[in-house]
Amino acid sequence: MLIKRPKSWEIPEREATPEHVFLNRRHFMGGVATAGAALLVGCGNAEDAQAQDGEAADVATTDVTGGGDGTSLYPVPRNESFTLDRPVTDEELATTYNNFYEFGSHKRIWRNAQNLPLTPWDVTIDGMVEEERTISFYDLVQQMPLEERLYRHRCVETWSMAVPWSGFALKALVDWARPLSSATYLRMETFQDRSVASGQRAPGYPWPYVEGLTMAEATNDLPFIATGIYGREMPAQNGAPMRLATPWKYGFKSIKSIVRFTFTDERPLTFWENVGPGEYGFWANVNPEVPHARWSQATEEPLGTGERIPTLMFNGYGEQVAHLYEGLSGEDLWH
Repeated sequence: MLIKRPKSWEIPEREATPEHVFLNRRHFMGGVATAGAALLVGCGNAEDAQAQDGEAADVATTDVTGGGDGTSLYPVPRNESFTLDRPVTDEELATTYNNFYEFGSHKRIWRNAQNLPLTPWDVTIDGMVEEERTISFYDLVQQMPLEERLYRHRCVETWSMAVPWSGFALKALVDWARPLSSATYLRMETFQDRSVASGQRAPGYPWPYVEGLTMAEATNDLPFIATGIYGREMPAQNGAPMRLATPWKYGFKSIKSIVRFTFTDERPLTFWENVGPGEYGFWANVNPEVPHARWSQATEEPLGTGERIPTLMFNGYGEQVAHLYEGLSGEDLWH
């Protein structure tokens, strides 16, 4: 007899609170506005959270989803192995309270991100692989096993959300790419186009945005290439047409709008590690016991709630990933 043992993050689907019940946008925005300024790193900026009522009304009547030509792919079947212990974040918040440094450093970035052309979109697989190749995003995604997963997302700035991502396991892409056994890291790179991305014309940032994982991390069950959200294709501001989701790491690790996967035996110098090596490193695993250089990581504020809750080690996914870091006591795993 097969006995299914629930994972540490799972609850029965019937117990999940509907997303609209948990929405309290005005309360949340007021709380963030008084929280003090914080450095915007990959997923949020407190100084721009002070949205005006008029802006909120405008957002409510504006379509901020879609933009590519893959709408027929969604919705996709949900993988019931990945559920949540908290309500799904309201879609309006998750698609407007975000950051995309390529288009600027304010919290209304979803507006500017609509300038991103999503078709055509080519993805390059190169480095230490059996065969380097470039493929259309839509040709690639049709070869992948699409599913929906419910994941926690924890920003380094101490806000969080719970997201229904659609896409495929990063491991499936690794298998498809056929890397050489000598490859020990996966380097990922976002687009670079200063003609549409005004933020890339600003000095001081090492464009394009680069992120990386060890091959052990990349082939774990959790890392996910998200191509959709809330049962639709990915909106531009959330990282269309494809982004990474690593739910046990701080949000800046989840690179958006990926155009290149490079298999290598050298650890990538990641974007925020390059910008602020004293505060942001390669690993960026969530640990409530290790503060950021300028704020505590012990608690977080789920979007739309106005409440603080305890942050969990590895964002609650330790059962699945803690073993990846055994023997690495000399590494700074938490920044």
